[in-house]
Amino acid sequence: MKLGIVGLPNVGKSTLFNALTRAQNAQAANYPFCTIEPNKATVTVPDKRVDALTAKVQPKKTIYATVDFIDIAGLVRGASKGEGLGNQFLANIRECAAIIQVVRCFEDENITHVDTTIDPLRDIETIETELLLADIQTLEKRLEKTTKLAKGNKDAKALCELQTALLAHLNSGKAASSFALPELTEPLEAAWKEMGLLTAKPVIYCANVDEAGLPDGNSFSQQVQAYAQEHNAGFSLISARLEEELQSLSAEEQNEMLATYGIEESGLEKIIQAGYRTLGLLSYFTAGPDEVRAWTIHKGWKAPKAAGVIHTDFERGFIRAEVIAYDDFMRHKNEAECRANAVLRTEGKDYEVQDGDVMHFLFNV
Repeated sequence: MKLGIVGLPNVGKSTLFNALTRAQNAQAANYPFCTIEPNKATVTVPDKRVDALTAKVQPKKTIYATVDFIDIAGLVRGASKGEGLGNQFLANIRECAAIIQVVRCFEDENITHVDTTIDPLRDIETIETELLLADIQTLEKRLEKTTKLAKGNKDAKALCELQTALLAHLNSGKAASSFALPELTEPLEAAWKEMGLLTAKPVIYCANVDEAGLPDGNSFSQQVQAYAQEHNAGFSLISARLEEELQSLSAEEQNEMLATYGIEESGLEKIIQAGYRTLGLLSYFTAGPDEVRAWTIHKGWKAPKAAGVIHTDFERGFIRAEVIAYDDFMRHKNEAECRANAVLRTEGKDYEVQDGDVMHFLFNV
């Protein structure tokens, strides 16, 4: 899972990135375009189930799922036309599975705002307008090429019709994510993915509040939350400043400070959970004496495809899967006891993997 962190300058993107990744390598300062090259970091996904499986199985090693965070420079009006640091950073967003849009929801006269006043909905509109304009430019260029190929080419003609309808949709001010896609042939589906439209990506709105806005938010963050709900998008409330302060503390001290603000989970956990929900992801586990490991897949995947994330041979030669629900696994002493109590199930090719399944795959190639 690759998540791009975007927003206007000075909204707390780099501070949040540092806190989330514990890398402390993204420069954070009180001036626009402090971030020039996008900062990237891979972090492990906190999962208490992996911790519990490790304690129970005592494997030689434990491997958590991971998330890639990319801290992208602040966007401003005109970014789609190259203003600020413009198109260079719009390109960085294209490689992300989802966008975390950090929205400033705090007042601080010591931290400048590019538009002087604090207005989260205006800030969201600025970012989304630039992404939309960038998509329109991208599509206009592609449509120009497709139109030339459409004469006498059935696939190109169908793509031309799709792009024309989509361009009209974007020009009406609507994001690509709200475009009603027709049933796509394989070539059209490949072409749709290749477009890499920015407004087609899922969004998680991250309301960045000060400590006074914890744990329930403030009037600014409530506007962002309502906007996210209206647009069927993800939402997370976080204080980047507090998260940054937590990094200098021990795990016990962190828990004590979070409790002081009435918070049960760190910002990292909140945002990753929002990312999993927004992208429709889940985790299944493999657990044995050599390794306990979390594997990330999409909801709805059948057992063979889920096995394929371990190795393509597992999918190609899939025979069956042995499955134990996480709660059942933890209730019994070991796998043999799970089998004896009939909570270990044998599932075939049509089994839809569930979040928390502990799995063992049998295959032959």
